[in-house]
Amino acid sequence: MNRILPTIALACAAALALGACGRTEQASPQQAAAEQKPAVLPAPTNPADKSAWKQYLVNVVMANMQGVKSNHPYMYFVPAGDDDAAKADRGNQLENVKTVVARGVLPGNMMAFGGPDSKLTAQLVTDAFKDVRAGAFKDVIVLFIGAAADVDGVKQALGTSGADVRFVEVK
Repeated sequence: MNRILPTIALACAAALALGACGRTEQASPQQAAAEQKPAVLPAPTNPADKSAWKQYLVNVVMANMQGVKSNHPYMYFVPAGDDDAAKADRGNQLENVKTVVARGVLPGNMMAFGGPDSKLTAQLVTDAFKDVRAGAFKDVIVLFIGAAADVDGVKQALGTSGADVRFVEVK
């Protein structure tokens, strides 16, 4: 007991001393929001540049996190191309998304889909959600990053799921 009290007192004093360090003036909520929202980069022009596309998609997702309660959205990159590797990657991604859809996603989370070929991305979303239970994705945000021509099909595929479908056009 004699050793515990000095240790506790030292820990409290250290916590108070460190708590006072680095205090700065609080920013207004508008300033904080402006600082946190990243500028959206332009879409890569090379559909084969997976690294650039993934960076672009991360940037778009981070700029559209309003209402998301999790810091880690489910992000799915859908590669373009007709070669066997791209087809295999899309097949693996589809199975991954189907597994997540079957298990469900907690309300307040986001699922984001994008890639260089909007039609392939829309098809993946449509295929993955075709057997979803009605209302199973209530309060889940599904972000589709693609072409305006494909968003109606995605919305229709997610219609009964209860998901909040958002759309960002690739620019």
